[in-house]
This record gives sequence, structure tokens and C-alpha cells, in this order.
Amino acid sequence: MYIWQRHLTAEQTTCLPGIFSVKFTTRMKTALSLLLPLFLAISALAQDQADTTINALIRKHGLQQSKVMETASWLTDVYGPRLTGSPMLDKATAWTLEQLKAWGLSEVHTEAWGPFGRGWELKRFQMHATAPNYFPVSAWPKAWSPSVDGTVQADVVYLNASSEADLEKYKGKLAGKFVLTQEPRPTEPWFEGTAERRDAANLLDLANAPEPGDNSGRRRGGGRGGRNMGFFQAMNDFIYAEKPLALLDRAAKGDQGTIFVQGARAKSGSAYAADADVLPQVTLAVEQYNRICRMLEKNVPVQLSMELQTEYTNPDGMEHNIIAEIPGTDLKDEVVMFGAHFDSWHAGTGATDNASGSAVMMEAARILMETIKESGVQPRRTLRLALWTGEEQGLLGSSAYVGEHFAEMDGRTVRAIKPGQAKVSAYYNFDNGTGKIRGIYMQGNEKVASVFRPWLDAFKDLDANTLTLSNTGSTDHIPFDRAGIPGFQFIQDPIDYSTRTHHSNMDVYDELVADDLKQAATIVASLVWHTAQRDELIPRKRVRVVEESSGEK
Repeated sequence: MYIWQRHLTAEQTTCLPGIFSVKFTTRMKTALSLLLPLFLAISALAQDQADTTINALIRKHGLQQSKVMETASWLTDVYGPRLTGSPMLDKATAWTLEQLKAWGLSEVHTEAWGPFGRGWELKRFQMHATAPNYFPVSAWPKAWSPSVDGTVQADVVYLNASSEADLEKYKGKLAGKFVLTQEPRPTEPWFEGTAERRDAANLLDLANAPEPGDNSGRRRGGGRGGRNMGFFQAMNDFIYAEKPLALLDRAAKGDQGTIFVQGARAKSGSAYAADADVLPQVTLAVEQYNRICRMLEKNVPVQLSMELQTEYTNPDGMEHNIIAEIPGTDLKDEVVMFGAHFDSWHAGTGATDNASGSAVMMEAARILMETIKESGVQPRRTLRLALWTGEEQGLLGSSAYVGEHFAEMDGRTVRAIKPGQAKVSAYYNFDNGTGKIRGIYMQGNEKVASVFRPWLDAFKDLDANTLTLSNTGSTDHIPFDRAGIPGFQFIQDPIDYSTRTHHSNMDVYDELVADDLKQAATIVASLVWHTAQRDELIPRKRVRVVEESSGEK
């Protein structure tokens, strides 16, 4: 505006107190109207410039004095796996609460949600082939499988059916047997390797991606191998009626000793429901599953022996999220949230899914505490760390938290917004394995690009520079996004998450990449800090609220 004043005559001026004297012509008003958005953008950009002094301290504590791998080792080697409802999850929770208190965080506590159902713990398992010759079988029981009585031995039957008529051929032939429920799956050599990093072309594609459609309800993973779901349910009913000794499968992926295994399938409903009827179920290494199938196809009988001891736990059915805070100052009633899911599956120790995320977010909180101590600068907004449980069963812990505090939810539908929703600036989530941060999925919220750009530019040297309107698959940022709170998941290098570690027996500490997790914790700490220091909340998308009586508003 100063440049306009220099070119005005006395006849063109009028009094504008506190700025300058000016009389606007029509042309000037038009020009000013065009420039005003630019001035506002410049003003907004100024407040989002990275604080180099704070970032230097964050880098020191995050890259040079990191504790992220020590935290990850406790969560995996000592307290892994952490299946929702299990004793190991409870032990991990107790350790984490004490660690967060030791680092100086405030309001460290658990928050109950549920009821979830029963927990499960594997006490002992072994499987062997006893005929036509002996060999040990590499396999993992599925979570929530019941025990068998001692060591059992039985013939193996391959249930080769694709229609209900096919099922009739097996009537009376499955009782007391080990039943193979899937066809053999061919394997191929990994000529290109199993791990990868994102290259420039991939990141460019992400940066140029259009605004995403509504995929907020999708879960990661595939379907049922092409089988019609109606037939699949009929087959499940048939199997449970026949009462086999145990069901054996080989999962949809995995080879060379990697076994991807999750939860058992109940007769109906969830296997973790208190009264669920569940048969013993085991996932075999694909090569051994295929071998057994080939022998059966040659009419060579196969016998297996198995010992399976499990225990159902968590009698009250309730579960708990972990919450901790770093208090704010002048804007302390507003909150910046950051978190990850704390639970895991049971075959490995829950390292890349998701001790990596939990350790990164805990480390970000530790880095921020150390930065505050050294700088003497306090955050304006309150910083709230959340570690969720029940994520593997469908984002249960984070959804319960959002429903309790921020919005009345009916599944994926928002029925009403609660007052606390307006106080949350953003939620940041980390849940795509051990890979370093390469940028941010903006969840279709184009207004945040100008906010995140200078913050990420400060970490170009750490390879984190991509913004995309795209969204990633369902992680715990989704309940926040549904409730109208800006929720974000980070773009990460995939490494071998999908090919080797995600929900597998290879999800162990040794698969974590230390430098990547140090980088991630450092960047998260910086973004959380800068979000806390802004004058305004992070820009929001419009939230759809559907009232039961009057429809959408």
C-alpha cells in the first residue's frame, strides 16, 4: 500500500487514520482488489516460515541424540507382540506410561473404550508332518484360535470346492481332520528384490495427483481370492457343521519363510467376541502348504501332528488408548494431536506395524520436551500424544476417541459436531512401516499446501519435500478427517512393508531402518511444533453432518 501513497497528489487524498491519506480511483480499487489476496497470502506465508533456531534444536535431539531405536526395542523385543486385548499389550502400555512420565510429559493416562471383546495369547505351538515321512512344518496359529487337547494327530484333507454342489462331496469326510481350505499358490523369484524407495517419478506422480474421491471407508488389503462371498459364507457354515480338527491355509502372499497371518474366522461375527465359536486355524508357509497339496493330488496320504495351547484374556472386554500432553501457553485450550496405533498382530513383534509409528511419535514428544528445555520457549497450543489400540480390528480405538470427544458418529456418518472439535488444529499419524518421511498426504485439503510447503522445505536435505492431494489407505487419521479435523498421514518409503513385514512373522526389530525413523521423528516434531505456534488453526475442509431427522446440513 505504501507504493500507492508515493504517487498520489493532494487532490486525490482523503483521511485514512493510522495508514495514510488516499482517495481511491476506480482503477486503483480494481488493482487493489486484485492485489489484496496476494497481500493476505504473503501475510499467511510469513507466519508459516520455519523457525530455524527451533529446527536446529529439533535436529540435534532427533538426529544426533536419538532414542527412537531404544524405544522401539522395548516395544518389540521386550513387549512384543501387542495384540489388542492381550497381556503383552497391557505390559507394553504400563512401560510406555512410565517412560512418558520420565520424559516429563503431563496428563499421562489411559482412556478406556469398548467393550472390545476377549483378548488372546499364544502359549505353545508346534506342527509336524508324520506321514508319509517326517518334516517340521513352518506355520503360525491365527489369533483367537482355541487350544486343542494335548498333541493331536490326524489325516489332511484338501477341500477343493468352488460351489455348494462341490461341498456335498465332502460331507462326513472332514470331522477330526486337518482341512486345507485354499488351492495351492505358485511362487516366483524376486528378481527385482522385495524392498524399494520412492524415486523421483513416483513422487512426481503423487505431487500431480488430483483430489481423491471418497475412499475413507476402505481398509488396506485384498478380498477373498475371487470367491463369491455368498459361497464363501456357505463354505464356512459347512466347515463348522462338519467339525474338523483344524483349518489350514497359506495366506494370499508371502514366501521364502515369510508367513502373513492375522485373525481366525469365527462361525459368525468376530472371533474376539466373548461368545464366538471358533475352530483352530493355522497359516502355513506357502511352500509347505503347496508340498502337502501336491502329495494329496498324487493320492499320497499326509498326516500332521499339532500342539496348540492358547488362552483367552481380558475378561472385562474393555481396551485403552494411551494419552499424554505437553501443555500450551496463550492458546493452551487448543490442541495439536499426533499419534500412531500401538497394537499389532501376533506372529512377529509388531515392529514395522506399528512399533515404528509408536516409537516415532513417542520420540517426537521426547524431542519436543528436550527442545523446550533447551530453548526456554513453550508451545502456544497444547501438544497431545495418542497411541491407539484396536486399529488392526478396524480403527476402533481412534474412532472411539473421536466419537467421545469430537463428533457423534454413526459408522462413517457424522450426526453432530461436539464443541471439542473446534479446538483441534490438526492430527498427524505415522503408520506405513519403517520408511522415512517423503512428504504429506493432504487428504484432499488443498488449503494446507501453503502451510506445509515452507515447513517441508526446511527438510529438503532429508528428502521430505512432496505434497499430494491424495490420501493413503485407512489409518488412524481417517476418524479425525471424517469429523472435520485436519488429519494427515505421511508419505513414506515403502521399504519391504507390503512384501515382507506387514502382518507377518518377519515384522521384527531387525527390519527397522534406524536412520529412517530418526528422520521421521525429527520431521514430525518440527511439524507439530510449527502447528502449535501458528496464529490460526490449520485450514479445514467442510465437514458433512447428516442429521437423522432433517438430512445433511
